[in-house]
Amino acid sequence: MGEKTAALTPAGDIAPYAELSAEQKKEVESILGSIDLSDTQAVIQYGVSAQSDISSFADAVLNQVRGKDSGYVGEILSDLSARVRDMDADGVVNGGGFFSRFKSRIRRFIARYKKLSVQIDKIVDQLDTARMELLKDVALLDNMYEKNIECLHGLDNFIIAGMMKIDELNKKDLPALAQAAEESDDPMDAQRAKDMAERINRFEKKIHDLRLSRMIAIQTAPQLRLIQGNDQALVEKIQSSILTTIPLWKNQVVIAISLFRQKSALNLQKQVSEATNDLLKKNAELLKENSIDTANEMERGIVEMETLKKVNDDLIETIDETLRIQQEGRDKRQQAEAELVRIEGELKQKLTQIRG
Repeated sequence: MGEKTAALTPAGDIAPYAELSAEQKKEVESILGSIDLSDTQAVIQYGVSAQSDISSFADAVLNQVRGKDSGYVGEILSDLSARVRDMDADGVVNGGGFFSRFKSRIRRFIARYKKLSVQIDKIVDQLDTARMELLKDVALLDNMYEKNIECLHGLDNFIIAGMMKIDELNKKDLPALAQAAEESDDPMDAQRAKDMAERINRFEKKIHDLRLSRMIAIQTAPQLRLIQGNDQALVEKIQSSILTTIPLWKNQVVIAISLFRQKSALNLQKQVSEATNDLLKKNAELLKENSIDTANEMERGIVEMETLKKVNDDLIETIDETLRIQQEGRDKRQQAEAELVRIEGELKQKLTQIRG
């Protein structure tokens, strides 16, 4: 077959034979040695195994897009957002006559918090389950990406070997047959040259089919990464809600309740002090002044309620942002699905036309 210095470079980024690894060269040579254009069935089946892997893989990717819709995560986050909004910190913080209404307000606030806390814990469990499923999907997509690369390399081997065979036939076998036909009076020599030219032409069409399959594998790679990136972004948002935002929100609510109770105790102490002042006339003015100073100083702690309000607003904003990103991810997956279906349809139509 002559010295194999380099394969003809087909469309795309297929490496020349000289740049292949020793293992890949061995595979290419094995394929090259098995090519027999006189065997019609062998030519028809050439590279079909690699093409079948690509076709099956494209179906698997499409099923992944169809079957792994994370819309349910958005529903869970929407439920979480609604329940957090239901926890109205302003109802406790704002409004006149704070101390006179404190007792009933704090009771209602604590009752709502306890009920909501149980509901949020259940939602967190659902989100954690969804997060684990998404992490499995991310790992699966990594495996699918590697499998796609393997399929691409398999196609490259068939294409390189085929191009080398075509190059060899065009440079050696076909010219030899053509020369024999010119020098011979036997019409069968001319027929053999014609047959060889037709076989080379059919084999070139076969290599072109393999190139089309290779393009599918190339286009699949960024699509897989797009789907995987969306899943990773959603996992990060879920983890942020579970590990940071929700615990912080709970802690701030507990701190707020403790501060409210301190205010109530201080108010009660003030009332006791005033009653004591009535009994102890001599120290009434001093006790009154100290109680008022203490009350005024402790009143400054109500600023902490603004922190609670801000944390509550930040939590709602975080969840809304998560929903927006999740929706964008879902839209991108839908676009990827439509694009995959379109590409698959175009490829099947093209392959049908070529075979016809």
